[in-house]
Amino acid sequence: MPYSSPFQGFRLAYDRYGAGRPVVLLHGWPGDRTDYDELIPLLADHADLIVPDLRGFGESDKHPADPEDFYSGAGQAAGVSALLDELGVTGAVLAGYDIGSFIAQTTARNRPDLVRALVVSPPLPGAGERVLGLTAVKEFWYTSFHQLPLAENLIDGDPAAVRSYLEHFWNHWSGPGYTVDDSRIDHLTDVYSAPGAFIASIMWYRSSGNPVTSYAREETPERSDRLATPIKVLWQEHDPIFPIAWADRLDDFFTDHRFESLPGVGHFTPLEAAGGFAAAIREFLAG
Repeated sequence: MPYSSPFQGFRLAYDRYGAGRPVVLLHGWPGDRTDYDELIPLLADHADLIVPDLRGFGESDKHPADPEDFYSGAGQAAGVSALLDELGVTGAVLAGYDIGSFIAQTTARNRPDLVRALVVSPPLPGAGERVLGLTAVKEFWYTSFHQLPLAENLIDGDPAAVRSYLEHFWNHWSGPGYTVDDSRIDHLTDVYSAPGAFIASIMWYRSSGNPVTSYAREETPERSDRLATPIKVLWQEHDPIFPIAWADRLDDFFTDHRFESLPGVGHFTPLEAAGGFAAAIREFLAG
């Protein structure tokens, strides 16, 4: 497992598979690069796959640092861009879900030379102040909890607490036909339990990447400022934090998007719908 050179003081651990046009797979919270274990065998014969742990996750560096400068969407996207620059990669298909989706979109906006297309599941822009509705607030409680020192005091460095906390989200956010393997929870418990690892993972929520903050402050861009990168949106039927009703304003933010709903699928798209995710990526590789 190689590491990138330090950029802004952070190294990224990553795996690389296959050959061909480049594809970058960006994981979510609470996960790591193993979120794509089901997808990799479906794509390794079609693409040059680059699968990093984001800053603060997995085996990547987890330094205490200002959340906005280093762990926000812009900060994480800068780290991903530096990795691709180091590897000499341009014109990649970036794919992601959860925070990986937002980071992929930010990378496409800030470094369009690196990105030829996007394949993403929520979060996508367009929810706006609907994130402050009663149903949404009940689901997004954890984003407020993550602001508190209590999160560190109760969870960080305690494997039993880490396991219970992560297992809640993997069970609650998944679709009705998906059961997370104990081996996945075992693995994530290991990587999130080292002192400081849990807190590093939630630095995203202490920045403008916090979905409640970003949606509540969302503004509709001018037509000329909409993201022009071709994008395939895979929206899950059973994602409790990003209801499919929030897909109604994609035209306000993207100039070239395709939309596909995923019946029966919950939040964890690359594991619950690996075949559909891989097929969407192969469409861009063939195009």
